[in-house]
Amino acid sequence: MSLLAVQGGATGTGTVTLLAPVTNTNRTLTLPDATGTVLTNATTTGFPAGSVLQVVTGTTSTLVSNNTNVPVDTGLTATITPTSASSKILILVSQNGIEKSTTNTYALLRLMRNATQIQAFEGQLCYTGTTATNSAASSTNYLDSPATTSATTYKTQITSGNNTATVAAQTSSSISTITLMEIAA
Repeated sequence: MSLLAVQGGATGTGTVTLLAPVTNTNRTLTLPDATGTVLTNATTTGFPAGSVLQVVTGTTSTLVSNNTNVPVDTGLTATITPTSASSKILILVSQNGIEKSTTNTYALLRLMRNATQIQAFEGQLCYTGTTATNSAASSTNYLDSPATTSATTYKTQITSGNNTATVAAQTSSSISTITLMEIAA
């Protein structure tokens, strides 16, 4: 037998408490005094557009270098499995410890979804026009529409602007981070 206990009233707290049938564990469900949808399970249906459904982060402090114009992974990566094909993925990147060697070059950074480039977010990072060593950091954010419920990997890649000079990421054990947020559409 279920029991409904009403607390409050005109001058009360404005809550209604439903008590579960007697089991070896008592359970209480307290409903807010507000309009809207009350979610009753762990699914992501019912959330309004713009709600954050899940958050995934990745970090790395491993030094990665490249002295070619062929992009290489920086080691900064994270994978998310969207709960709906209509969801958006907000990507926040903080790429740190970027450095160019003593040769006149610069770093190019790009953001990838699986094997597809979705954003080139640095075109001439650390450029000095000289042979001086230079360090910098870079960040970006991007709202992606992957249109899938399959596991999706986001990562960054680095390229040397001069095909023979070295650029690097995560120098001096700098920590780079990537955060993925699934946003309800």
